[in-house]
Amino acid sequence: MSEKKTTHFGFEQVDIEKKAERVAGVFHSVAGKYDLMNDLMSGGVHRLWKRLTIEKAAVRPGHKVLDIAGGTGDLSFQFARQVGAEGQVILADINDSMLKVGRDKLLDKGVAGNLNVTQADAQYLPFADNSFDCITIAFGLRNVTDKDLALRSMLRVLKPGGKLLVLEFSKPTNPLLEKFYDAYSFKLLPQMGKWVTGDADSYRYLAESIRMHPDQPTLQGMMDSAGFSLTDYQNMTGGVVALHSGIKP
Repeated sequence: MSEKKTTHFGFEQVDIEKKAERVAGVFHSVAGKYDLMNDLMSGGVHRLWKRLTIEKAAVRPGHKVLDIAGGTGDLSFQFARQVGAEGQVILADINDSMLKVGRDKLLDKGVAGNLNVTQADAQYLPFADNSFDCITIAFGLRNVTDKDLALRSMLRVLKPGGKLLVLEFSKPTNPLLEKFYDAYSFKLLPQMGKWVTGDADSYRYLAESIRMHPDQPTLQGMMDSAGFSLTDYQNMTGGVVALHSGIKP
């Protein structure tokens, strides 16, 4: 009788088949206050991190862009403006609660025509090979059960010469900053989640999931192994966040 495979859900070990369900529960819980909590948690700096991601993506009119784990649509909104009527943006997320919030927000902003919303698992993207000029995944890769599988799936649907950008929390480069960040993440963040959303546990998981995510060089190596070329990363806010990039050969 074979042993059940397990993986991490924060610091907890869970059945590998249950992780997606547990992650979904987190985002169902926080979807309604997701944007507000992002502003509170980062002091608004998440907007700068995303702006730098958009600049590095350098998408042009006519491009086709996939925004994985796009949540409430911050990146998709900007991409839809950049690709124009002849381009296309697909906002994809595994969580339908997040997608509903994102879709409604984008409709309120008048985004329609060149943007589609799709519920999709990053590990098994339901798109044809060589479909996209650019793929972004912002603050979503750490929640994926099999990151290697997801990276290979992203490589498959990128066009040759297409670019992947992974924006994710990472490992601070300064030991003092790391100590401050740990204290903030494990003490203040769950309390903030409790005050704003009534859910401390989901934000405790988010803090733990960040610590379990591969550090900068490890994630770059995973992208290399998946088949990306010219991989690189840029630290932001002292390594609290890193933006990884790679090209499909």
